[in-house]
Amino acid sequence: MRIVVDLTRCQAYAQCVFLAPRVFELHGEESLMYDPVVRDGQLDHVRRAAAACPVQAILVGEAVSVGAR
Repeated sequence: MRIVVDLTRCQAYAQCVFLAPRVFELHGEESLMYDPVVRDGQLDHVRRAAAACPVQAILVGEAVSVGAR
């Protein structure tokens, strides 16, 4: 499973970091880093993080394009 975060939409509320810390990491106050490939055991955490994102910046799914931004 792959994910893409629309970093132009992301406002660094960091809900994803709290819900899926093995996938999302906040560097500094506003720089989000993430692994686009969801590892085994992390999918539920990532789905919760995507649902909790106040600006809906996280896209989850097998159809997510590698080049999407």
